[in-house]
Amino acid sequence: MMSRLKLSAVSAAVICSSAAYGQSNITLYGVVDAGIEYANHQPNGGHDVVRMTPGNLSGSRWGLRGIEDLGSDLKALFVLESGFESDTARSAQGGRLFGRSAYVGLRGRWGTFLLGRQNNPLFDIAGEIDPIGLAPRYSLLVQDIALASRADNTAKYVGQFGGLKASAMYSFGSDSTRVNGSEIPGEAKIGREFGGNLTYSSGGFSLATAYDEINTGTTTSTPDATTRRAVVAGTYSVGSVTIYTGYRWAKAYDGALLPGAPVGQATQRSNLWWAGARWQAVASLTLNAGAYYQDFAGTNADPWLFVASADYAFSKRTDAYLTIGYTKNRNGSSLGLGAGSVGFGTVMGGANQFGTVIGLRHKF
Repeated sequence: MMSRLKLSAVSAAVICSSAAYGQSNITLYGVVDAGIEYANHQPNGGHDVVRMTPGNLSGSRWGLRGIEDLGSDLKALFVLESGFESDTARSAQGGRLFGRSAYVGLRGRWGTFLLGRQNNPLFDIAGEIDPIGLAPRYSLLVQDIALASRADNTAKYVGQFGGLKASAMYSFGSDSTRVNGSEIPGEAKIGREFGGNLTYSSGGFSLATAYDEINTGTTTSTPDATTRRAVVAGTYSVGSVTIYTGYRWAKAYDGALLPGAPVGQATQRSNLWWAGARWQAVASLTLNAGAYYQDFAGTNADPWLFVASADYAFSKRTDAYLTIGYTKNRNGSSLGLGAGSVGFGTVMGGANQFGTVIGLRHKF
């Protein structure tokens, strides 16, 4: 009888140990964001427009993320995140099921290793260095959408070393929807993307830098087309105020294109500067403002973007916002306030544009 009791106790201990060893959880989460926008000087006629717009402060999304404790400080994790347009319910990111993220990985004391569709190195830091928080509309993205790019077929490492965070990635084919432009046998350079970033934080000061290089050619057209971008930016917080400043260098050559650059140049270059501030006026009210200027080499068509935003939180999950933007175009530049984050070409050529959007966002 005693032996049976001992055996039962040992079996129960083993079962409990196995349960603890394999502890895991899965979380369903998301954001729904929609608003009403007014913007003047629309393309093809210069008319004004009043419309409903999705994803103004945040891209609407739903997702699943999970983590499993494997023991010995090792964890398995995954993220599946799907973007959608809240005004029409259509899938975003070109209709992909999980177009925002789809990856699996391992996390240990040595860092995190991930495989799948992920943010590029610029996107990983851009939300922290933009005074408007990298909103899909009326933000740094209007000047360069690549600052919020994702890459298919990506291997990434992320490590945290005290106040320093480091990341490196390599994509074997950044856009699988491009015909003859991703993971082509014998053509390793076609569609590849690689880069990394570093972020250092101490007290109220933060400094970030990133580099990204991508081949956008195909085996049938401009196979050497390559774009390189580098970013350095800093923030400094004093009490309830955070100051932002940053710079992005970009160069496209061998057939690659920069958004907004003059057509026909074999090599395109630009310098993009920005500065701004964020003020937590009270616990429920946040005020943001930013100015962005881009200088394209070989032309005087260098546009400005000015943005101001107010966000009022009803709760931790629900907020309302008002954003006002203005683009100032010079010598034929065509920077508008954007449609789906794309800024150039969304205003009547050479005209300035004023716009405002008021909306509601809920997180779950």
